[in-house]
Amino acid sequence: MEVASYTLAEATTAAPYLDYARCVDADNRPANHGGDWPAVGEVYPVRVVESRLEGIPLVHVLTFDGPAPYYNAFAPHRFELTHRIYLN
Repeated sequence: MEVASYTLAEATTAAPYLDYARCVDADNRPANHGGDWPAVGEVYPVRVVESRLEGIPLVHVLTFDGPAPYYNAFAPHRFELTHRIYLN
């Protein structure tokens, strides 16, 4: 089963930090993609999680909502990690 949509609260209980990433590629939205879609240049709180379906790490945008099977996950080429904030 793929990782479901994380909320900000759930993500911070899974790990004591938040990553942030800038969208660098919002082109070619798949026709069957449901839910939110990133905008180029915007920075989002994210969690990078290994995909069981794809076999690669996917970027989960924590403030987005989307249906299964990918929930709020996007291919890593669409984002550039900008910084990590530790919540200690």
